[in-house]
Amino acid sequence: MKISLIQQEYKGNKADTVAHTVEMIKKAKGELVILQELHQNEYFCKCEDTKYFDYAESFKEDVEFWRKVSEEQNIVLVTSLFEKVMDGIYYNTAVVFDRGEIAGKYRKTHIPDDPGFYEKFYFTPGDEIEPIDTSVGRLGVLVCWDQWYPEPARIMALKGAEILIYPTAIGWLMCPENRVDELCEKENTPEEKQKMLNAWLSVQRGHAVANGVYVVAVNRVGREKDESEVLGGIEFWGNSFIYGPQGEVIAKAGGNEEIIEADIDLKGAAEVRKIWPFFRDRRIELYDCLKRRYCKCD
Repeated sequence: MKISLIQQEYKGNKADTVAHTVEMIKKAKGELVILQELHQNEYFCKCEDTKYFDYAESFKEDVEFWRKVSEEQNIVLVTSLFEKVMDGIYYNTAVVFDRGEIAGKYRKTHIPDDPGFYEKFYFTPGDEIEPIDTSVGRLGVLVCWDQWYPEPARIMALKGAEILIYPTAIGWLMCPENRVDELCEKENTPEEKQKMLNAWLSVQRGHAVANGVYVVAVNRVGREKDESEVLGGIEFWGNSFIYGPQGEVIAKAGGNEEIIEADIDLKGAAEVRKIWPFFRDRRIELYDCLKRRYCKCD
């Protein structure tokens, strides 16, 4: 099966960004096409502002639009949309389409709250970790901040997910213009930036090995300023990738717009799990502590 990741910049408004995304999808060759986190608009969580809740008002129309794209291109399409359930309840939702049908959706369960990533202001945490069955396989769709946690990756794999998929928006904070910010300068040395990027890549590569599955992440690129001027904004680092079930690098992007494509072999991943039977040797009777916030030693 061929898989395609659409790594792109925000084009200044929703209409131009969506049109550009559709053109990239038309150029993609994959049966499975994956878009980045909140791909229709700028990454608006850089600040806390109620005006951005308006973006979720078009959720139903957005779902129908991407359903048609999936149908017209005859693909399985993983999108990332801002969902309104009612006033005060909004989700960061990945909707998966299978050649014109809605295959399922996943609501982001781990929600960050850090400088430049104020997502708790906007998103209610999802309460289900379930894979989605499609014509190309069982997909374990998670979203961005979920990628730092071994638990959702393991749950998806235990429930039969053949690929872990992470639409993502992550990058380095840009220092404010025309004023000194010592903390920002300290956290943005070339050495520190490389450490952050390596950590992001490494933890997800570990998910692939530990669970014997393909792991895919598609990240934004480009510099997006913070309108509140509290921060300078975010420089999204791209580096979207496809890892194999032994952690092998199958494909990896740089920091510019591109379509990342590769052929993957789901049957081959099943064979890897036979050779490395990590699931067999789990000592589940010893893991009760994982259900607690922290583990107190007797």
